[in-house]
Amino acid sequence: MGIGKAIQAGDFKLSPSMTSRDVAKELTHGAIDVWVTIPEGLRIEEQASKIEQKLKFGQNENYNFDKKQYISLAKEGYMFPDTYLIPKDATAQDVANRLLETFNQKVEESILKSAKTKLSNSEIVTLASLIEKEAKTSEEKPVIAGILLNRIKIGMSLQVDATVAWAKGYDTAKNTWWPQITTQDYKNVNSPYNTYLNTGLPPGPISSPGIDSIRAALEPADTPYLYYLHDSDGKIHYAKTAEEHNKNIKDFL
Repeated sequence: MGIGKAIQAGDFKLSPSMTSRDVAKELTHGAIDVWVTIPEGLRIEEQASKIEQKLKFGQNENYNFDKKQYISLAKEGYMFPDTYLIPKDATAQDVANRLLETFNQKVEESILKSAKTKLSNSEIVTLASLIEKEAKTSEEKPVIAGILLNRIKIGMSLQVDATVAWAKGYDTAKNTWWPQITTQDYKNVNSPYNTYLNTGLPPGPISSPGIDSIRAALEPADTPYLYYLHDSDGKIHYAKTAEEHNKNIKDFL
């Protein structure tokens, strides 16, 4: 048939009723499943775009994924970031269920109950989502968790820029869901997710955290610090007081 070079590797749906020619043709249509990697720290709209990009290709005649439906079905913070093998004909409901089931498997109720804090399960996931956006390394995450909890204990606002960015939504000029935040935004973005205007945790997660961030929220470091910043090289600098923090800003930013 001259199609030997078009045969693809992967998993295929075959039937005992198929002829040899039918089987050969089927093996040129591409595998029935597609590998999709969902990185940590994405909000559900970003996840939807990434899944659509992977599933919506020219040879996929069975495309059924609806991005808008996924956004309406997905639960922010609980769509577990991982690498998935997703059927080419998967619906938004199929994918949302799969990611939520993976969250439930990876983050079992018993794990959440082992928390060293008095936070509820939903608050742990919310805190983990902040840590995911704030930390650059796994080593920083427990310390940042401790700092954010220190702020909550003393009634200090969390002042996490990512929460303001989440509230602002999509920036069409910069083509991003995570726009650069200005000092004016701290005052002008009127949302319960604005952690400059409101104390305590935001009402819910702002992204889907990975397992390291969830562990950090469960087991925060016991730290005296209240402030942190990253310099241009990505190195983190901690401070106990506003004066020390202002000096770090002057020295490292």
